[in-house]
Amino acid sequence: MNIEIVSHQLEALGNATRLNIYRTLVRAGMSGLAVGGLQDRLGLPASTLSHHLKRLIDTGLVRQDRAGTSLICHAEYPAMSRLLGFLSDECCADEREGGCGPAPAAGLAEPAAEG
Repeated sequence: MNIEIVSHQLEALGNATRLNIYRTLVRAGMSGLAVGGLQDRLGLPASTLSHHLKRLIDTGLVRQDRAGTSLICHAEYPAMSRLLGFLSDECCADEREGGCGPAPAAGLAEPAAEG
């Protein structure tokens, strides 16, 4: 996968609002969510949602389909799989022995507080 594409996708997901939008669409499944339903779930103003959706669409992580008068937003699962694969496919490839350690059991660990 092209590192420029990956860096743009990761940059887009590096914004908390866009990450929340994306996770909501991933959770919605293959049927996606209408823009209005997404707006209701997230409590975002229409202009804010539109701005962030455009960024996710431009990076190929989200697509919109028209259904009558509604715009339905979908997570692009193949793009998500490629992105995750880029991050994990070569895990520990340069080590001489063994593989990677176990994955975290319940998601990502919180960063340590600086003090």
